Amino acid sequence: MEETYDVIVVGGGGAGLAAALEARAVGRSVVLLEKNAELGGSTAWSIGSVSATATPHQLRRGIKDHPGDHWRDMAAFNGDADFRDNPALRRVLTDAMPDTFRWLLDHGIRFYGPMPEPPHTKPRMHNVLPNSRSFIVHLERAARRAGVLIRVSTRVRGLVVEADRVVGVDCDGGGAQRVRARGGVVLAAGDFTSDPALKSRFMGPQAAKVDGVNATATGDGQKLALALGARVLNGDLALGPELRFVPPRTMNVLSNLPPWRVLANFMAWSLDHMPPALLRPFVMSFVTTALAPSPGLFGEGAILVNKMGERFADELDRPAYALPDQPEKIGYILLDDRIARRFAAWPHFISTAPGVAYAYVADYRRNRPDIFAAGQTLDALAGRLKMNAGSLVNAVQSHNAAAGNRPKLGAGPYIALGPVRAVFVHAEGGLAVDHEHRVLGADDRPIDGLFAAGATGQGGLLLRGHGHHLAWAFVSGRRAGRNAAFATLTAGE
Repeated sequence: MEETYDVIVVGGGGAGLAAALEARAVGRSVVLLEKNAELGGSTAWSIGSVSATATPHQLRRGIKDHPGDHWRDMAAFNGDADFRDNPALRRVLTDAMPDTFRWLLDHGIRFYGPMPEPPHTKPRMHNVLPNSRSFIVHLERAARRAGVLIRVSTRVRGLVVEADRVVGVDCDGGGAQRVRARGGVVLAAGDFTSDPALKSRFMGPQAAKVDGVNATATGDGQKLALALGARVLNGDLALGPELRFVPPRTMNVLSNLPPWRVLANFMAWSLDHMPPALLRPFVMSFVTTALAPSPGLFGEGAILVNKMGERFADELDRPAYALPDQPEKIGYILLDDRIARRFAAWPHFISTAPGVAYAYVADYRRNRPDIFAAGQTLDALAGRLKMNAGSLVNAVQSHNAAAGNRPKLGAGPYIALGPVRAVFVHAEGGLAVDHEHRVLGADDRPIDGLFAAGATGQGGLLLRGHGHHLAWAFVSGRRAGRNAAFATLTAGE
């Protein structure tokens, strides 16, 4: 079976939906192909923040901010890696975000903020309400209403090239089929944090053992373009691996809230007007869900053991790289009474969601009993965790004997937080693209008819700091979709 559209979008996350909407807005026929059974991608897994300047939220608070300042401040996140950044694409991002933020608002998406995040010199981080599903629900609804044809459970297996131009894709989903594009194909299929082959190629064999937060982020877009001579930039850079608490078996209240506009508006009002004491139990259900434990725990003397009760790594020397070699790839963070008391209040927190709240020991005891265990003695704690008590006692004794200047574990009661696992949150390795989001092939010449957006088309841009990956997804998606739409005219000439 063969079909033809003006624009094909591969991937149904934030970048793909933005591309499809923008291509459809200029009157082109658009089909969006998503390999999963529903849309969302890594956008739906995210905390849901976007960083932008000159937003209505900033203006209401009297904050005068400019894209040029945003551009300069982003470099401060890069540190020694700044030479690897793509400042031209960074300019594209910061210049386009004010309009793109309003575009998101126009589609019914609501935010709380802006929140500060140094080294930003102004508050720029805006957190979506009520949760990150809001992006997908509202943009999918808009895309379907606009006439975008969305096909889920449809995986693209290869790009079709004729006369040195990408003219379509081969895919499966209800049988093998070919979909042709009169104009452009936009690759917006995310990163490769869950693809062992690409992680091994760009990050090394040990990194290949680390799982990704999004299990379906398998680098499909990168693979499709690499087969045509494209290249990946910054493939060795990623957020992670880092330790993360395993998610709860059932979603918390906040994650399950429907993304209704009236509810989001009420939440925004509540965050501004309700007493923090009333709001805190509510937001804690979010902050204690699948977030990263603070490395400060280990600096204060906590140790990491595997499910057998054995200590297996120096906690101050990238323990997330060692955890995938342990049974079931999981571990537990062991605290004594002194550490537990210390992490009961600011500035010693167990985890945080930027701009939302900080979580302490008592919050995990209350909100995550599935990953919280306590015992008056190490033997009692081992019994609750079904660990070998002798191994756990030996782990503590061995640590204390070799602790040096590091705090030793003292008396109980003891607490174990876990399981924790090692994950990559997102990878920076995207296809090389030009200013128009065209994928670059041999000799850095654009591959005719092929565009990339989001993590797939990151183009060497470094997106450190909260809110920049989603911002790039929407900015680059809109631009790539529009450029692919106008490529229809060129292709038809």
